[in-house]
Amino acid sequence: MKVGVLALQGDFREHLATLHTLGAQACEVKTLEQLQSVDALVIPGGESTTMSKLAIAFGLMQPIRTRISEGMPVYGSCAGMIMLANTIQDPASGQESFGGLDIVVRRNAFGRQVDSFEADLAINGIQGAPMRAIFIRAPWVESYSQAVDVLASVEVDGASHPVAIQQGKLLATSFHPEISGDNRVHRYFLEEICQKA
Repeated sequence: MKVGVLALQGDFREHLATLHTLGAQACEVKTLEQLQSVDALVIPGGESTTMSKLAIAFGLMQPIRTRISEGMPVYGSCAGMIMLANTIQDPASGQESFGGLDIVVRRNAFGRQVDSFEADLAINGIQGAPMRAIFIRAPWVESYSQAVDVLASVEVDGASHPVAIQQGKLLATSFHPEISGDNRVHRYFLEEICQKA
């Protein structure tokens, strides 16, 4: 299986490096031809409004939506979670998403860059010690349908907010495993979602 990493903006190089450590056949996706050549897709962290504009400009917005609707496995981290949400709470002007996840996502939910933090998370389906999760201007899931499985949550001011979710062949995290040195989320995506697709 060939895994593409959307390489319009954000930390796509880190995702590629992590996938390569797991022996995956991975490549950048910037064009329609590259998108058509892959079996699965990773959407990196970055700036979701910029990513949205570039996806439209590069003619990839609708083709990615179509591939998602056809069942292509996709993993999105941070901005990738926003790009996979069916609904973005308070989107930027003109901001669009690929959709697929039946969630409402809140951008910059934990605050600005200075409010970035790390936390140890136990994630359903991922074995071993809790994962050190790095949150940078991270979103959280504001609400979700019964079709969505919550894999991990973070408590803020007495309220629990999902930060790792799965819906069928779609996986999303609010945090950045690609920069933590822990490849277990990527391994889960490859083994539990891609290989079973």
